[in-house]
Amino acid sequence: MAITDVPEFAHLSDADIEGLARELDAIRQDIEDSRGARDARYIRRTIAAQRALEIAGRLLLAGSSKRAYWWAGATTLGVAKIIENMEIGHNVMHGQWDWMNDPEIHSSAWEWDMSGASKHWRFTHNFMHHKYTNILGMDDDVGYGVIRVTRDQRWTPMNLGNLFFNTLLCVAFEWGVGLQHLELGKIFKGRDDRKATMVRVKEFGVKAGHQVAKDYALWPALTSLSPRASFTSTLKANAVANVIRNVWANAVIFCGHFPDGAEKFTKTDMIGESKGQWYLRQMLGSANFENGPVLRFMSGNLCHQIEHHLFPDLPSNRYYEISVRVREICEKYDLPYTTGSFLAQYGKSWRTIAKLSLPDRFLKDTADDAPETRSERMFVELDPSERRGLKSAIAAVRARRRARRAVTHGAERRAA
Repeated sequence: MAITDVPEFAHLSDADIEGLARELDAIRQDIEDSRGARDARYIRRTIAAQRALEIAGRLLLAGSSKRAYWWAGATTLGVAKIIENMEIGHNVMHGQWDWMNDPEIHSSAWEWDMSGASKHWRFTHNFMHHKYTNILGMDDDVGYGVIRVTRDQRWTPMNLGNLFFNTLLCVAFEWGVGLQHLELGKIFKGRDDRKATMVRVKEFGVKAGHQVAKDYALWPALTSLSPRASFTSTLKANAVANVIRNVWANAVIFCGHFPDGAEKFTKTDMIGESKGQWYLRQMLGSANFENGPVLRFMSGNLCHQIEHHLFPDLPSNRYYEISVRVREICEKYDLPYTTGSFLAQYGKSWRTIAKLSLPDRFLKDTADDAPETRSERMFVELDPSERRGLKSAIAAVRARRRARRAVTHGAERRAA
């Protein structure tokens, strides 16, 4: 099932893992030493551009008696929300810009344009997800408690709704993120600390209430002062803008965590985990998608999810240059660098979700050698000469599988 021994799965010795850690530490140090005016200028310009874009969207909606203005305003506002959520809010709250000592652009002060409280997200995401990445039972981002994304999650009849639940999560993603910290599963099972739960519920209610009032009461009321707009038209535009942001954020995040090659791990992996092993787990548990300048910016540079998981608190505008060096390290240690086109990675995520809506008996691949769930046991049939590095070993397993299939198909043709 999930990986129980990361070094064994990766075909790396203790010395290899120590060397890997030193090289990745060197990358971190180089970026930290070179942070400066260029990076500060980048985030300040990004914030200014995002705010200008939001104002432009609001002005367009003020002329929304014409359908073209309404769609232009809603789309522009949706793009502004994407930038605020992905490239600004997410990265600022990771502490990527704390070194600037700017009280406005600081992880402890930023409150994003989402229904969930930043305070809650910093715990569920910064701490739980990034520390325990893809460790089953520790990282709630593995399926978000509603969708089955690995065979290690026991199938239940509810999983027949995998595609429906994922569509719902996609459209209402900000609410899924906001509710995550409340740990509704524990509440329903009576396993929560009720006093602490009530504090979290109150904090969530306050933030969500403010967000709903702003999006669906305050802004529509202000826009309706224009003779060319109405309360209802702006309310609908804000809803569309939020859906645009939610769908895009969901797609980017799923591309980084659920396509083929994004590995899952058992709780035993965290016992005595060294820094090098932590680095290795982040590299194996994350996936990238190919990009250009626009896609990098609009994804909050999370097209470089591998680099983000290695260095979550380094400035996002530096991930591209970091990725060049990380890819070289993967080649040196014969590790896979999981990437592909955006559409391919997103399509694989949906394929996995669709496939795992069914009980395991309907699935073809073994539980240790499936695209979405692999373990060190997938290599048991390989000869020692074939088990050089992980990338080579995976290629050898696939070659053996193709050969067996060719023999089987040949036998079937002869029998026919």
